[in-house]
Amino acid sequence: MNNAFKTENNTEKLAAEVTCLKALVTYLLKAVGQADAGRIIVNMERQISEIDDEHLAGTFKDTIAQIKTEYRK
Repeated sequence: MNNAFKTENNTEKLAAEVTCLKALVTYLLKAVGQADAGRIIVNMERQISEIDDEHLAGTFKDTIAQIKTEYRK
């Protein structure tokens, strides 16, 4: 584990950090341009389809859906 990215053992703090990371990913996708962002999202979705754990895959799908929604705004 990288101590520079240490997270407190607090659900609210962790939720805030996850929200921040989702926003960061969205801004990064907007910065790279539509064609590259589309390829990145397709690759992410392809990786999700290979996850055996259905619960984890569902969480990833929901996260990608949120990022895609914000990206399109």
